[in-house]
Amino acid sequence: MTRTGQRIVVADDSGFMRGVLTAALEAAGFQVVGAAADGDEALALCAQERPDALTLDLSMPGLDGIGVLRALRERGSRMPVVVVSAFSPQHGARAIDALAEGAFDLVAKPAPGQPLSAFLQDLGEKTRAAAASGSAVRNGAATRRPLAGSRAVRGSQRLVVVACSTGGPRALAELMPRLPDRLGSGTLIVQHMPAGFTHSLAARLDRNSPLHVREAAAGDRPSPGDALVAPGGSHLRVAADRTLELSDEPAVGGLRPRADLTIADTARAYGKNLLLVVLTGMGRDGLEGAREVRAQGGRILVEDESTCAVYGMPRAVAEAGLADAVLPLGDLPQAIVEEAGIAA
Repeated sequence: MTRTGQRIVVADDSGFMRGVLTAALEAAGFQVVGAAADGDEALALCAQERPDALTLDLSMPGLDGIGVLRALRERGSRMPVVVVSAFSPQHGARAIDALAEGAFDLVAKPAPGQPLSAFLQDLGEKTRAAAASGSAVRNGAATRRPLAGSRAVRGSQRLVVVACSTGGPRALAELMPRLPDRLGSGTLIVQHMPAGFTHSLAARLDRNSPLHVREAAAGDRPSPGDALVAPGGSHLRVAADRTLELSDEPAVGGLRPRADLTIADTARAYGKNLLLVVLTGMGRDGLEGAREVRAQGGRILVEDESTCAVYGMPRAVAEAGLADAVLPLGDLPQAIVEEAGIAA
């Protein structure tokens, strides 16, 4: 296995899991430079070794994972953290809390009897992306690259569709409070998350947003005062009459919800009265949907590399020449309002 050169600290109170994680990461080419049994030890190892990333369990004696994330933030650390913990839909709020406190991404430990292969692949991919994102921040690689493009003609309100993945919950937590309480003809959000977690995400966003944020339900119709989040574990489809449908069709590219499906449906249903916003995320989900938006005459904004946790989804759309503008996250609220309009 080719060595990545990326240095990792592992934190988990279980000696067995520390061994599993260390072996898996080393097999994937990482160098594990320390293994901590609790939060205080994790912080000490991070200060001593200055790793490229930390894998962190949430449930540990003494200082737990949330405490570690808060301590890192208070110290001004920008080291990416991948939370590797036992999650369940009943405890989805813990996952959202971890993301809100600065975690880069989440990896769910496999339940007893579940195969390790998917877990190990997920662990390797997300740790690699996390370590790479930390290097980009340290090296100052990200730069703002706005694209030319004229603003939309004022008039009809547009439906807003927001697509995001890795880093999305934090980006949404910054974006949503800065939008008005009535936006365009409604807002749909597709954030890659497992079943059960999007309810907690919507509840957290709703507490801080002028818009009413909630999980979408079958039979809903977008309205200016609502931001509807695609439920994890279901594809969010939009019928020709603009009624929302939830589909349990197979995952597409390992994703359910798949943003491409929602975007393409809304492009056909709304035509030029659609605004697509692509935020931070790994992969290329949203690219095929963006092609349909362009074909139907809609508008497309993407987040600039300088503020993305992972410049994957926005990059795919921008490099395909489909974006009307590429803007830092802080500039997107005003641009969204200008493009979508404020409903009366």
